[in-house]
Amino acid sequence: MSFELVVTDIPLLLPMTRADDLGARTDAAVAFADGRVAWVGPSADAPDADRRLDGAGCIGLPGLVDFHTHTVWAGSRADEFQRRLAGATYTEILEAGGGILSTVAATRATPVDGLAALAAARLRRMRARGVTTVEIKGGYGLSVAAEVALLTAAARAGATADVHVLPTFLGAHAVPAEHRGDRSAYVRQVVDRQLPACAPLAWAVDVYCDRGAFDLDESLEILTAGRDAGLRVRAHAEQVAYTGIAAAAAALGATCVDHLERLPASDVGALADHGTVAGLLPGAQLYLHDSAPPVAALREAGVRMAVGSDLNPGSSPVHDLWACATLACLLQGLTVPEALLGITAHAADALGCPDRGRLQVGSPGDLVLVRPPPGEPLHPAALVQQLGGIDVHTVVRSGRAPNGAQ
Repeated sequence: MSFELVVTDIPLLLPMTRADDLGARTDAAVAFADGRVAWVGPSADAPDADRRLDGAGCIGLPGLVDFHTHTVWAGSRADEFQRRLAGATYTEILEAGGGILSTVAATRATPVDGLAALAAARLRRMRARGVTTVEIKGGYGLSVAAEVALLTAAARAGATADVHVLPTFLGAHAVPAEHRGDRSAYVRQVVDRQLPACAPLAWAVDVYCDRGAFDLDESLEILTAGRDAGLRVRAHAEQVAYTGIAAAAAALGATCVDHLERLPASDVGALADHGTVAGLLPGAQLYLHDSAPPVAALREAGVRMAVGSDLNPGSSPVHDLWACATLACLLQGLTVPEALLGITAHAADALGCPDRGRLQVGSPGDLVLVRPPPGEPLHPAALVQQLGGIDVHTVVRSGRAPNGAQ
């Protein structure tokens, strides 16, 4: 076999070949061919390659996976941030026509090329921090044409920023202003018109089931229609109020259910029984001053936990997935291994992509070399404990290292 790139002399490598273990190796090397991982082993046994990259002084991980984002939007919600600081709740702002709906107005007014450029700029910043796979939801258009434009912009942005993007249809993000008096008519539009138009562009279907958004019956109708159109199922679940959507979506085959601040212990078993990943979004919990999901119960039941940024303009304007790993430990009680698995292997599982977020032969050739802050050891805990302190040395994407990487 001809290898195109080999990264050698990595003092610590976290291949994450299993879903429940970091699988750390010391003095390791990784070789790439045809855009994928082709060999992993001791550095002394590393094969020859067209190009050789020295990983000395770094910890190597799979390219990070941000499994839950809303990266395509236009407009600003900085004024609402100030309103929340003054005491207004997120739901109060949404029910008054702000929140998601204010972003919808700005996004609808922006051409698809403008949306793609904004999203690409955000993705480049994420990629510079080692994120190589990003899920991007629609949901800020809430009409047939606008949702098609959002998913189109997401795909273009991924190609421009060289990030693997998985678009998710989220027409059921909120009820648009023009349908506030007849929610059932909007549900029909989502099922009968938006989904058929958007399904060819999407990887998954999502729904925001909560107080002020869509109820359980409406959400299941939309998710079932998406599943029948060949899309993976996921849901915004049990964030503001308990609805039962987490257990119901798991039974429907959801790869993940996300937020879960109001998930009761009695529903945790449904996630375990169906292999559904619990999606944890500590940025939203922080910005909304919310309580934590039932992490201890999820852990005891053997439910995998993914950690995402939930990047969006209002409730989680968080651009750094590393910071989310730290917050997941501080605010939600994850261990360091759980946090690192949450932004790699388990995040990939949440997307239904078990080959991503791991360094094993045949997996996508995405590798990130990182250095802990000065004076810190080459230890996984040093990557999580130091908020914003790590240095991303090199990002290998599809088996290619950037020009000039040493």
